[in-house]
Amino acid sequence: MSHALKVGIVVFPGSNCDRDVAYVTSELLGWPTELLWHEETNLANYDLIVLPGGFSFGDYLRCGAIARFSPIMAAVKDHAAAGKWVLGICNGFQILTEAKLLPGALVRNRDLHFICDRVHLRLEAKERPWLQGYGEKTVIRLPIAHGEGCYYADAATLAELEANRQVLFRYADAQGNVTPESNPNGSLNNIAGICNAAGNVLGMMPHPERAADPALCHSPSDHTLDGLQLFKSLLMAAAEV
Repeated sequence: MSHALKVGIVVFPGSNCDRDVAYVTSELLGWPTELLWHEETNLANYDLIVLPGGFSFGDYLRCGAIARFSPIMAAVKDHAAAGKWVLGICNGFQILTEAKLLPGALVRNRDLHFICDRVHLRLEAKERPWLQGYGEKTVIRLPIAHGEGCYYADAATLAELEANRQVLFRYADAQGNVTPESNPNGSLNNIAGICNAAGNVLGMMPHPERAADPALCHSPSDHTLDGLQLFKSLLMAAAEV
């Protein structure tokens, strides 16, 4: 297996974190990376497709509601159905739920305010490929920046997600305790990120690409590189195939 993944990052009108992800995959990890305009329909050459954060189509109607109809999304669905990797970050997570690649929905934050902060996350279902590079670590810290990040699903869907171990990230405190106080946006079950049943599609509200640059590392004990390990985990998983 190659020591790199071929990455395609979808650019919708209004995307603004596409270059941030490209910096991580291309400059920091050295993976072949291309920015893909939302009208692209051929994803055959890519291992990982990323739907980045931003405000696709200005978030008109509701976040991700228009982007789901972009021509590239049919190809993204085929890519996922073939068992290849799909990562949706923030607005990308919203698009994945609108496109029914992931269950549930992202709605207005509990306090109806845009939140820009760093939060602690408890790692769940660590057997999933996305988390296997974190080793013994059970709590990480990543930035968030969203106005509609409150995860909602009906009771049956929530029960299924929990039973199938599809919840990968849960808002928590620094010690890993899941509490109402550690929930920044009102997400049910403190959910910050989920995968599909097969495990190859991940949607998450926090931004791993904003916690990946060693140049920002203040000390070996801080959480500056917690996001980089998510991407490295995928490479580890790919090497096992």
